[in-house]
Amino acid sequence: MSRITVFTAKRIHTMTDAAPHATAVAVRDGLILEAGTLESLQPWLEGADCHIDSRFADKIIMPGFIDPHLHPFIGAILLPTTFITAFEWALPDKTIPATRGHAQYLAELARQVQGDDGSKPLFVTWGYHQIWHGDVTRAELNDISASKPLLVWHRSFHEFILNDAAIDMLGLDRAMMERHPQINAETGRFSETGAMAAIAALKPILFAPEWFGDGLKQLHKVLHHGGLTTVADMAWGIFDHELEWAAYTHTFAENAPPYRCMMVPRGLPDPELTGSAEDAFERIEALSDRGTDQLFFDRHVKFFADGAIFSELAQFEPPGFIDGHHGEWMTAPEQFEDIIRPYWNAGYRIHVHCSGSLGHELALDVLAKMQFERPRFDHRFTIEHFGFSTEEQVRRIKALGAVVSANPYYVHELGAAYWQHSVGHERASQMVRLGALARANVPFALHSDYTMAPARPLTLAWVAVNRLGENGEVLCENERVSVHEAMKAITINAAWVLGQEGSIGSIRTGKRADFTVLDEDPYEVDPLRLKDIGVHATVFEGVVHMVKP
Repeated sequence: MSRITVFTAKRIHTMTDAAPHATAVAVRDGLILEAGTLESLQPWLEGADCHIDSRFADKIIMPGFIDPHLHPFIGAILLPTTFITAFEWALPDKTIPATRGHAQYLAELARQVQGDDGSKPLFVTWGYHQIWHGDVTRAELNDISASKPLLVWHRSFHEFILNDAAIDMLGLDRAMMERHPQINAETGRFSETGAMAAIAALKPILFAPEWFGDGLKQLHKVLHHGGLTTVADMAWGIFDHELEWAAYTHTFAENAPPYRCMMVPRGLPDPELTGSAEDAFERIEALSDRGTDQLFFDRHVKFFADGAIFSELAQFEPPGFIDGHHGEWMTAPEQFEDIIRPYWNAGYRIHVHCSGSLGHELALDVLAKMQFERPRFDHRFTIEHFGFSTEEQVRRIKALGAVVSANPYYVHELGAAYWQHSVGHERASQMVRLGALARANVPFALHSDYTMAPARPLTLAWVAVNRLGENGEVLCENERVSVHEAMKAITINAAWVLGQEGSIGSIRTGKRADFTVLDEDPYEVDPLRLKDIGVHATVFEGVVHMVKP
């Protein structure tokens, strides 16, 4: 038989209730034989070809971290761009300082444009947000450069601003811009479906090998540094199914990154095809024939309710936003039910992007109707993001058997700002109410929605446990969760949300040998230091991959 490798550690947190701790784990052919002690593992080792790997003897081993909702294609598009952000942004090879203020933002953008080498046909910057940078307009971008095409991508990724040179280069129909409800032709702002209207023209640039391929290579490094061994592309195919699939398969074959990616396609009809829900369903049904063990589909599908939280386009019952503006729907409520029904009836596990309380209400109303029409057990209908909800909606989530995949980072980056400028203290401080989920015994996972948050699960756990806003103030202490609940949310509960709990998420006999090796114990450090724990290495299906500084 194949060689057995035994990894020893100061402590192994198995994330199982029956045997939560171990000091050794035996692995063969990428699978876990057993976790325990060197003494308890002896029946496996006697007479076997085995190797004791003690390089992690003073480290902590956790199950491989899982991010159940990020967007590799967004990371691949944005990582080659110029970051100008309101918060310091750390990448494996550099740290981008924060830029705040309208004049400061425009000055930094002008400096970066002036220093651009012109190697790309379009200058793209990411990280703009109106709360910290003011209202940037097409005219101001024209002032920075009348000849160089400029695209300012919003922090939310759901919208961008173009100067005239970019509009002309992309060949966008200005009459269409005037008519479209989610394009402001005067300011050059494209949001939600308006942004999607411009994507076709952007594809040849963003999916060029020197852009997208380079971005995916950078993304592999980002995910490894975060300690991730499994991720889910939640809304695969939002730009172009075939282009994205070709890019993914090529880079996975070429680079063999130490993580697997579950592909969750968007279930919305494609306006570039027939635009029918039936054709969208047939296209997604056919995807089950694709994939490998490392890049795979598993009958999950993603939908969208209301607009993005970062864009301040969430939908609320009255009262809405402080300044009186309204959110937007990403899917018309009257269409939402009919689009979801064929997937529900076919047994898919459904994920719905929900931002505001009205978005949650739409998703839960449709879930209730689907359950009435065709009851299902263990459906794991998943509320994604879980931005602004109510306590009553938590009770509905529990009653309807739904689960939650939440982005807690909103609390840290947006809590104080949205209190002062957007939705008031009550809703801003209580966003992503994880404590209520824990009290109701609703399974929940934590995700980054990268690049909406750093792809660092320990940072997400740090926010969930402490709920510190950017100003250091605790925002709604009753919605904090324990360290153990947070660690479950990036391991076994994340596996549960993805329906992969039988093979990953905990360390026990028969599961894949995926581990994240930490320098310190999350259960023993001050909870305020959770995000500062170093990721020493990952083990992916039994093979060690050291994290280089």
